[in-house]
Amino acid sequence: MSARPEHTPAPTRLSDYRPPAWRVDAVQLDFDLGIDTSEVTARLQLRRDHAQDEPLRLDGEGLELLSITLDGEALAPTAWRYADHVLEIDGARDGSVLETRVRLKPAANTALEGLYLSGSREAGFLLTQCEAQGLRHITFFPDRPDVLATYTVTLRADRDRFPILLAGGNPDGTGELEGGRHWARFVDPHPKPSYLFALVAGRLEKIERDYTTADGHAVKLVMWSEANVIDRCHYALDALERAMRWDEQTYGRNYDLDVFHVVATHDFNMGAMENKGLNIFNAKYLLADPDSTTDDEYRAVEAVVAHEYFHNWSGNRVTCRDWFQLSLKEGLTVFREQSFSADMNSAPLKRIEDVSLLRRAQFTEDAGPLAHPVRPSEYREINNFYTATVYEKGSELVRMTAGRLGRDGFRRGMDRYFERNDGRAATIEDFLTALGEANDIDLSPNLAWYGQAGTPRLKARGDYDAARHQYTLTLSQHTPPSHGQPHKQPVPIPVKLALFGHDGRMLPLHLDGQAAAGETESVAVLDQPEHSFVFRNVAEKPVPSLLRGFSAPVILECDYAPHELALLLTHDVDGFNRWEAGQQLAARAFDALRDGGDDAAPVAWCDALAALFAQAELDDALLAGLLTPPGELELADRQPEADPARIHALRQSLLQRLASRIGAAALHACYQSLAAPTELDLGAAGQGIRRLKRRVLELLALIDAERAHALAATQYDNAQGMTDRLAALDVLVRNQATQGDAALAHFRARYDDNALALDKWFMVQAQIPGEPALARVQALEADPKFTLKNPNRARALLGTFASANPSGFHRADGAGYVLFAERLAQLDALNPQIAARLATAFNGWKRLEPVRREAAREAMAQLLGRPALSRNLGEILGNMLQD
Repeated sequence: MSARPEHTPAPTRLSDYRPPAWRVDAVQLDFDLGIDTSEVTARLQLRRDHAQDEPLRLDGEGLELLSITLDGEALAPTAWRYADHVLEIDGARDGSVLETRVRLKPAANTALEGLYLSGSREAGFLLTQCEAQGLRHITFFPDRPDVLATYTVTLRADRDRFPILLAGGNPDGTGELEGGRHWARFVDPHPKPSYLFALVAGRLEKIERDYTTADGHAVKLVMWSEANVIDRCHYALDALERAMRWDEQTYGRNYDLDVFHVVATHDFNMGAMENKGLNIFNAKYLLADPDSTTDDEYRAVEAVVAHEYFHNWSGNRVTCRDWFQLSLKEGLTVFREQSFSADMNSAPLKRIEDVSLLRRAQFTEDAGPLAHPVRPSEYREINNFYTATVYEKGSELVRMTAGRLGRDGFRRGMDRYFERNDGRAATIEDFLTALGEANDIDLSPNLAWYGQAGTPRLKARGDYDAARHQYTLTLSQHTPPSHGQPHKQPVPIPVKLALFGHDGRMLPLHLDGQAAAGETESVAVLDQPEHSFVFRNVAEKPVPSLLRGFSAPVILECDYAPHELALLLTHDVDGFNRWEAGQQLAARAFDALRDGGDDAAPVAWCDALAALFAQAELDDALLAGLLTPPGELELADRQPEADPARIHALRQSLLQRLASRIGAAALHACYQSLAAPTELDLGAAGQGIRRLKRRVLELLALIDAERAHALAATQYDNAQGMTDRLAALDVLVRNQATQGDAALAHFRARYDDNALALDKWFMVQAQIPGEPALARVQALEADPKFTLKNPNRARALLGTFASANPSGFHRADGAGYVLFAERLAQLDALNPQIAARLATAFNGWKRLEPVRREAAREAMAQLLGRPALSRNLGEILGNMLQD
């Protein structure tokens, strides 16, 4: 099926790129702000590309044009045309000044793109979101990332209703106006693309701190939020200072304005936005306190604050030539953020978390109808390409390059990249060229990674010649075909590796073709379909440890015996590869249970983990990770026809077998030893204790439910922070414990006025496994605190149900699909971006067993056939239903 809504726009293609015929060197924006209506006057200093003979065309959507002048003269109606979201103007010359005045309706803007109202009419505030193409909803402008201009912004508003006026850049004056109004002006001296424009106006409180950069520049750091949550911004302010210091030390990058404003809002489509000098954050990634924030959320706040700050250079000072280069800023900045988080916390655990997300989100995306390259060749709706492929896989491609160049070489390359492209709109070629030239290496073969969809499959086969003491490792690669790309070329895959002896020792490596010999770790680069690597002086048949640290984003296929994986799980000194061996062994154990195969893998997995559980020296957080097998979504990806209900049951059976092998007494003793200290420890040790305690409690519930439920109820009552409280609540609710209803009622009453904590209340219930989930979701939709108008609340209930609860969503009767499709239609009428992103939960539908597959297809087809569907949702559904 290939039907699409009739209004779906024609694709934009990378091959059609041309530089802008008209640029804007400087823009002055004057706002008269109001909730129901706001007026915007834009004064554009134009520059023409004399090589192109095209009239001036400006983007504009949903704008009421009030006046238009060119070089001070009002234009006659015959001198301009406004149709199909484009304003075309006759008579413009190089150096002309165009002035337009338009009217907007912020309160009616439920799409949360452009200028809109966050919160209630009485107490909310105005703000903007302009990435990717939001400025065209505010004023007429060549709304593309390669048009860089300096911005002078003047805001005017009623002082009582909007006492705080903020925009990007440096403050440049304030004053009083008649009628109880006031004004504020901001100037950004750094040329920037239109998507980085931002303003905020309303009643907000602040905390602030003075900061001096490494090059001696004084900066005021300011966090803004509504008054009732301002005391929850201190952790984010600390994280911002840590990120700024790290970027100075690691990349030599200093902040370049006099102020750095960060604003929290509960109504935001994205996680956060890096607008120059005025970052706007979804409150979920800014507000934090022990009572309502989990350990995972603390780390997420730190990471997202750092991510948006790092954009100041990798995205703002050096931006993207076009949206096809989106990963140039996002993938690169995710890598920088991940490196920062690894330095601030546990590097092995961070790597495990990042790869888990990659497999859960991006590998699944790569394997379905929404697969696309990191740099796609075309798009219809750019907002649909803010994906795991662009972000997470893009980060992995940067990591591969950094690993090849080494720490010093990568820093040299990044210095050259920033210096050469400062103030420019760059491409991925510019990035690779700068890094390669700084290290005298040709990195152009890496472009193949950016242009192909799909996850390469790396096959490894080892042969040992005992007589010659020689080990040959043969590696081959294949990337499955995807829509529009039936044939894939080989890509350079760096395989970091080590060899282990039967006693768990790392063996010295003598690899043919490498100068250094005797090291215990090396990198073999596979850049062709197949190649054999020969290791000499290998005293015994080794066990290879491959893709150490996950050195490339591929799927490894290696015919390990269960005892070999158990050896790596027990002895590998690479924390990631130890975990990875456990994941592979658990997947083998799952396959054995599913197929009724021999018991070797389940026994090896359970025995190895039981032995590790008994060791006191293993890190608590790492042990918790080792005790967690692949999730249901990852296990489904291993099957040609998935039955989510059966997968859930088999995974629970596997976990129950592990719990029985460890034993209820040992689990209970471990839990008691992890009793909460008298004071909440937010450091790595405290987080590790809480992570392991939760895992132990979940395992105990599988074999001694009554005791585990009693412990969970006590833990809930006595919890000192949200991590322990939510873990206990989750155990009670998912296992339908008798204490669960009381705990839910208490949680709801305690956090009724805390939006972020209440999102967790919805999420816990949306993850109830199996058929009961649908009825619970339907009941929660009637809750007075549920609304489709708030993206976080919609994601908490509907997004969690559809994306994080396979056995509940994928009912055999298709009722989950019908409900979800109906809500997507309702949401699409309010906020097309959120509807489209939630709809990606259908991405794996073609790998479902036939009954569910047909039910999912029918639900999507009916939804696609509805009138007035947005181009955002229409593109996602059309892509998923394509043949």
